[in-house]
Amino acid sequence: MVQDRTFRAELRATLGLGLPLIGSNLATMALGITDTVMLGWYSVPALAASTLGFSFYFLLFILGKGFAMAVMPMVAEAASSGDQTEARRATRMGLWLSLAFAAVSIPVTWHSGAILLALGQKPALAMETQAYLRVFGFVVVPALIVQVLIAFLAAMERARMILWATMTGAVLNGILDYGLIFGNFGLPEMGLQGAAIASLSTQTLILVFAVAFVTVPKEFRAYQLFVRFWRPDWQALGQVFRLGLPIGITSLAEGGLFSATAIMMGWIGTVALAAHGIALQIASIAFMVHVGLSTAATVRTGRAQGRRDAAGLRQSAQAALILSAGFGLISVAAMLALPHQLLGLFIDPHSELKPEILAFGTRLLMVAALFQLTDAAQVMALGLLRGLRDTRVPMIQAAISYWLVGIPASYVLAFPLGLGGVGVWLGLVVGLSLAAAMMMTRFWRRAPRPAAEGVPGVPA
Repeated sequence: MVQDRTFRAELRATLGLGLPLIGSNLATMALGITDTVMLGWYSVPALAASTLGFSFYFLLFILGKGFAMAVMPMVAEAASSGDQTEARRATRMGLWLSLAFAAVSIPVTWHSGAILLALGQKPALAMETQAYLRVFGFVVVPALIVQVLIAFLAAMERARMILWATMTGAVLNGILDYGLIFGNFGLPEMGLQGAAIASLSTQTLILVFAVAFVTVPKEFRAYQLFVRFWRPDWQALGQVFRLGLPIGITSLAEGGLFSATAIMMGWIGTVALAAHGIALQIASIAFMVHVGLSTAATVRTGRAQGRRDAAGLRQSAQAALILSAGFGLISVAAMLALPHQLLGLFIDPHSELKPEILAFGTRLLMVAALFQLTDAAQVMALGLLRGLRDTRVPMIQAAISYWLVGIPASYVLAFPLGLGGVGVWLGLVVGLSLAAAMMMTRFWRRAPRPAAEGVPGVPA
């Protein structure tokens, strides 16, 4: 009975940390959803360009986000032992690396048109996407800084603070989208460019909130995150870089899988790409819940690792996996039962293309239901492995699963075998299932057993 009560307490602790993270993820996701809905109402070509543009940007963002994700287990371990200095060093150098990465990525988005043309996109779509990215690409600066500060707050188990910032940002983004895309509130009608300006303004506001949250509260003043910020700490920078780069590459491998599907959908046609963007948004909403729980799992296992508590670490993992599986089953049921209702939220009711998009999107959601549990399992495994600071082998496993298996499977199923868009998404099922199996197996093999409590470090 004691063990049962302890496990229930761990479930509550994981959910207590995970819920604000889930809410923050969903609020952040609402920024993209608002863009998708309003641009879908504005025009299908604008929606297609924003879908392709965001897919391009997202590859860069998730690669840079790896440094923020590296900060989280480092701060969690330091916080569990009360080491403010180590927590500050990791966070500060995570900010350094994020700013450096943002500076490198902006020229890539600025000249994205040539890259998209080389990838086989139609000239008109490529140029429209580049125009969008020449504004939206600057979002990477505040977005990556915010991710590092979120990592710090999450590791300190104070994620509720960032939830309010992202919720406020989501509301502001909706208002700005409505004004700048359609020309309401006396603002000029800017269409696709208006959506980009709204996103940049919103992310900047969220950054202001995030900085305030890590500097103003009394409990964080002692960390002095921005005091003498310009002073380098090469040892800490190297630690964050070595841990963060594999995380970024792992995320890039997964994000590359989804972005490759967007490119393949662009080969099929505008309607296919628009339906893909909507269906992917719906699947991503469900995925954000698992990402929040995965982040909570990283923090909980990282803290247990810092205490050398093997039993607590395994219990944290079990609690996070049970919560993730439960929600995964709910999302599968929703996609199978309500495909038209979900897709219809993103489409102009009066659009002539609505029947085509609904028909195409419904088939994609049926496939999305197949990979809900495997997608959840792989992201949960990644979060648990990061709590152990195990990032290099998962990076290799991700590259094999997504690039050597998933993308080729999508191409073969879609084109040589003639399954079209459904085949593209079936390739996602193949890649994600393989990743989930390999990563989950690795975690349970590496997770320390209770008999190993008190042994420092991560077991080999």
